[in-house]
Amino acid sequence: MAESKRPNLLFIMDDQHRHDYLSAAGASFLNTPNLDLLASRGVRFTQCITNAPVCAPARIGLASGYQPARLGCLDNNCYLPRHITPYYARLRDAGYRVGCAGKLDLAKPDPYNGRRGDRPRVFGWGFTQPVECEGKMHAGMADEPRGPYGFWLEEQGLFEAFRADYADRGARGWIEGASHDSVLPTEAFEDVYIGRRAAEWIDEVPDDYPWHLFVSFVGPHDPFDPPTEYADRYRDANVPPAVRGGRVGGGRDDGDSEDHGRAGKPDWVNARRRDLSAEEIAVTRRQYSAAIELIDDQVGWIIESVERRGMGEDTVVVFASDHGEMLGDHGLYTKSVPYEAALRVPLIAAGPGIPGGRTSDALVELIDVNPTLCALAGLPAQEGLDAIDFSPLLAGERTTHREEAASALREFRLVRTAERKLVAHHTGEVELFDLESDPDELENVADERPEEVAALRRRLRRRFHFPP
Repeated sequence: MAESKRPNLLFIMDDQHRHDYLSAAGASFLNTPNLDLLASRGVRFTQCITNAPVCAPARIGLASGYQPARLGCLDNNCYLPRHITPYYARLRDAGYRVGCAGKLDLAKPDPYNGRRGDRPRVFGWGFTQPVECEGKMHAGMADEPRGPYGFWLEEQGLFEAFRADYADRGARGWIEGASHDSVLPTEAFEDVYIGRRAAEWIDEVPDDYPWHLFVSFVGPHDPFDPPTEYADRYRDANVPPAVRGGRVGGGRDDGDSEDHGRAGKPDWVNARRRDLSAEEIAVTRRQYSAAIELIDDQVGWIIESVERRGMGEDTVVVFASDHGEMLGDHGLYTKSVPYEAALRVPLIAAGPGIPGGRTSDALVELIDVNPTLCALAGLPAQEGLDAIDFSPLLAGERTTHREEAASALREFRLVRTAERKLVAHHTGEVELFDLESDPDELENVADERPEEVAALRRRLRRRFHFPP
């Protein structure tokens, strides 16, 4: 006999997707109809903050419900600690079938994912039917396949061409001169492969137990290499210019400013600058947009699989990303910096018990998805987590959640309220941004507002005080 109904949980995540690159968020140049439809059916959050703007720490924090800094996870060279129970295992122990299709990054230094994506350690994390795939660079920088996607490419006779292309991109620096189209046909692109495996998982999962499927796309992470079919749609797209400037001059610039965000930024940040022209930046933004539209199509097909099984009314769907992408803002690319384009991510939730058509400005952290999914599954609250369940927001019972959000990597710690952000850099430098009047973070006002700095420093210490 099938057990009593609890909601299925479909959590779709992509990699390095900044908060403002959704047409529902105002990106009129970008076509994301399936994510827009999901947002119209549920709640879209505008202020979701990643707890660490780099892959492995963000995902380990999400899986564990703890600030990754509490676990000593401050860069990509880290593992989910063995003594931590991830929420996947909690759901499994509560009677859920738990699957994954795509990238996990819970043991990033261990490079071999298994021919079928079912290496033994994945079962220890709580997955019962896993298809753990490689990340983009992970798949493309190896001399031989490291996971199911690479082995599949090899079977298709495409692995060597893919590997050679990524070797060439890596030699160029991944961004500069390396944002050309994929050498693969659309059907062989990894995010299409992941979408296909996710839809097959849903098609085949028995309906005698509730299920949780974690779908984790590897795009729109760099290199910006969408298939030509999608890239062609954005060749002449009118993408917004990058944020340029600092304390002096500031603003958005369509020209080739010499400043490129150097003014007012710490030296370690300036060392990451890329000297790309406005047109070169526009090319990367167009390619990035094309990769997002491809992911949006996969989201549509996955949700269509749910509907085809007659499970739409019983399935909660959540979409988020692990961290953002600077995409030329302040002369920067990728992540690992404390600025809004890297820090803020999309977050959408829809399904039974979630009234639709809403946009929430409540401040939430990415790790908060962990206890929220568990609460929706009827599990008791897990004591001691840093994460906070936001299911009352989904139900329309509340409109506020956190007074501040916190994020950290080895180079910085930060605390962010709805109006202000304080960044304490490892060099001793401090940045304070007035996000109300300066949303592009062009002017560091720390010297002019010592009382605000002191108050936010106290809040920062509280958030990162981890007693034994």
